[in-house]
Amino acid sequence: MHDSAPQKLPFEVWALVAGGFTVALGYGVVAPAIPQFALEFGVSAFAASAIVSAFALMRLLSAPLAGWIVGRFGERRTYSTGILIVALSTGAAALAMDYTQFVILRGLGGVGSTMFTVAATALLIKVSPPLARGRVASLNAAGFLLGGLLGPVFGGIVASFGLRAPFVFYFITLVAAATVVAVALRRSQMAKVIAGSPDAREAISLAQALGVSQYRSLLASVFTFGWASYGVRVSVIPIFVAVALGGDAAVAAWVLAAYAAGNAVLIFPSGRWNDTVGRKPMLVIGMFVLAATYLVFPASPSVWVAIGVMFVAGAGSALVNPGQQAVLADVVGLRRGGNVVAAYSMTSDLGGVLGPLIAGAIVDAAGFGWAFGVTAAILALAGVAWLIVPDSRRLQRPSADADG
Repeated sequence: MHDSAPQKLPFEVWALVAGGFTVALGYGVVAPAIPQFALEFGVSAFAASAIVSAFALMRLLSAPLAGWIVGRFGERRTYSTGILIVALSTGAAALAMDYTQFVILRGLGGVGSTMFTVAATALLIKVSPPLARGRVASLNAAGFLLGGLLGPVFGGIVASFGLRAPFVFYFITLVAAATVVAVALRRSQMAKVIAGSPDAREAISLAQALGVSQYRSLLASVFTFGWASYGVRVSVIPIFVAVALGGDAAVAAWVLAAYAAGNAVLIFPSGRWNDTVGRKPMLVIGMFVLAATYLVFPASPSVWVAIGVMFVAGAGSALVNPGQQAVLADVVGLRRGGNVVAAYSMTSDLGGVLGPLIAGAIVDAAGFGWAFGVTAAILALAGVAWLIVPDSRRLQRPSADADG
């Protein structure tokens, strides 16, 4: 029986959430400018869009390295180093003189981004009270959501000073985020332990984690979530709005904004429910809601229906996202688990990379219905994967058997 009374969160959680919000705000400013800036070098639209792929690819390839670095040097050092690598590569990108320099710098930023992401996730796990892991996950997700929503608003203002200005703005926000977290955690007893020190924590290997049924379901879940939410949603849905509904980029933005609105409505309740009701019910319900919305979306007869469907999808994602991070925290617990967190991040990125490519190919070959149908099917399979494993909250008990 878990206590349902709200638990006070340590200041380290708030520092990490503030850092995540700052990063998301800056990225929201710079993201729209990246392909446009690439076009300034006289390259094709394909080459301009490849800048985004280069960043994602380097994130994917560098995940194992990031996991090793976290295990060797600790979460705090990896966090600061990773975010400074992104900051310096972004600041240098503002001064890039040709396309090749821009690609290399964005790729380097992808490596730093993975280091930051893996370390930030590991730190959040480390400082989260076991009975408030769902709340912490939802708070962290809300910080990124708010930063992502406000970023484009600031981006329009910043871009008015030229296409190099957003990169300078992002550089400043990254340095600010690194400073906030470094100062806040400098004297933290919870976050100071590093590998190799006398008081270093026990480690959990990737092989050990893969022996836990909840972690195997988690990897399937984050791959599917990355495919649908980070991939198909931001790539195929705008194309559908343009081709099938006759909407322009502004209309597509409203459809995607509806998803964010649905997410915002349930993100905080979801954190509480994950801590009181359990991870499993939220993950199962959320995955099946997402599956249903992606299945019916291509049948939307109007933009308003599409907006409504995406609002419901966003609510479903709010049930899933905090639950996934809470399960990861349950599996890792108080142990060091850089490689376990890195595999989680890498699997999500892999889904985000493959989703748009495969769904886009299916659209060309068989139409939107099949593309969204395949996405709905793998979301449903992820829901089934959560149905057949015990709730991960039982992993908080040292004597509990992982596989039930």
